[in-house]
Amino acid sequence: MPERHVVLIHGAWAGSWVWDGLLDGLRSAGFTPHAVDLPGNGSDDTPAAAVSLDLYASHVCALIDQLEGPVQVVAHSGGGMTATAVAERRAERLAGLSYVAGMMLPSGLSFAEACGELVSTAPEVSGVGPFLERSADGLGTRVPAEIACALFFHDVQLPQALAAAQRLGIQPDGGRAVVARWTAERFGRVPRLYIECSTDRSVVPAVQRWMQELVPGAERVTLDCGHAPQLAAPDRLLNSLLPFFSRHPDPVF
Repeated sequence: MPERHVVLIHGAWAGSWVWDGLLDGLRSAGFTPHAVDLPGNGSDDTPAAAVSLDLYASHVCALIDQLEGPVQVVAHSGGGMTATAVAERRAERLAGLSYVAGMMLPSGLSFAEACGELVSTAPEVSGVGPFLERSADGLGTRVPAEIACALFFHDVQLPQALAAAQRLGIQPDGGRAVVARWTAERFGRVPRLYIECSTDRSVVPAVQRWMQELVPGAERVTLDCGHAPQLAAPDRLLNSLLPFFSRHPDPVF
């Protein structure tokens, strides 16, 4: 029986560590997890100026190319853009694609553009944007710890929330202000799951629903949690993912 893999993609300012609470559960369920550190996000020496969606996608595709057996991709928040690009490139390898409060957008549309229509009537869709601080080199941003606790981790136990907030790093602009391009023939054929986070203060529920309207066809699960269920509610997140994995065990190509 081929090994079953789950590739986990973190969002902006974060790293592979955000998935630590999910790894044992995935292993117990018979999957081999691979939590990715995207290049230029503090885990390697990639300069901020070199970071791009293409670099992110190439990094994840290189990992997938080393694996044998079906692959599920799970992406959190801004990591959804990378997941979309990866699905377009490696559609024949993916059994499924799961977005956790993730950026699931039409081909060629940025997150800022997608939110543009909603900002006038729902200012909260700006999320963390107004609170970001520029990095010293001007090529990225950071999230102040108190803002991270309030918007990302408000439902995480306080010691864990503080620790996570302090681990957030500089996010290069080249990996955040991105546009993914995809086709119905490749990305469009990969089964998708969208996990809504109903008390999210970063990618707010109105934006999550809006993205699902823009890119219809995903299965949906709603969790009563904030922006980071992998920290706040890892067991509930796992129990949302596993049935989807079971329904889609193999690539459709």
